[in-house]
Amino acid sequence: MRTALLLIPAALVAALPAAADELPKRKPGLWEVSMAVEGKKIPFNTLQQCTDAETDALMMTNFNGAIGQNCSQPKVRNSSGTYTIDSACTFAGATTSTHAVISGDFDKAYTVKVTSKQTGGKPLPTLGAVGEMSMSLEAKWVGPCGPKMKAGDIVMPGGITINVRQLKIRP
Repeated sequence: MRTALLLIPAALVAALPAAADELPKRKPGLWEVSMAVEGKKIPFNTLQQCTDAETDALMMTNFNGAIGQNCSQPKVRNSSGTYTIDSACTFAGATTSTHAVISGDFDKAYTVKVTSKQTGGKPLPTLGAVGEMSMSLEAKWVGPCGPKMKAGDIVMPGGITINVRQLKIRP
């Protein structure tokens, strides 16, 4: 259950750069990503990702394959290295509008500030009763991946490891 709850915000954020060609590529290696959801205490907030160019692209393809079919083409703007992304997705009669601001250095550290608002449909567990959510992510490059890690590994709290090559996310 914790894995599924972690993947909901991760999928939301991964879906934002559907126009990934317009964003800088992350430096290959081990990234530590910390999440905070405004007004919610989440038992897990930090994960590690072992990336290379192929698995970063695969992660975007996996999430965007499922999400992209239900989402408008995101509007991506770059202002001096700060990226603003606006998109809207519709699932089961509910439309979620998302606004994200990404800033930093994709070789060392970056932050993502996300605001989402849902209208219509049943409330999503991650958005709560008011249908709004604010989330922030802070990512920092730690170094090369560990000796037991392979590109695409995502290590969650409690030592649970999944690999993006094994994810099958469907619409």
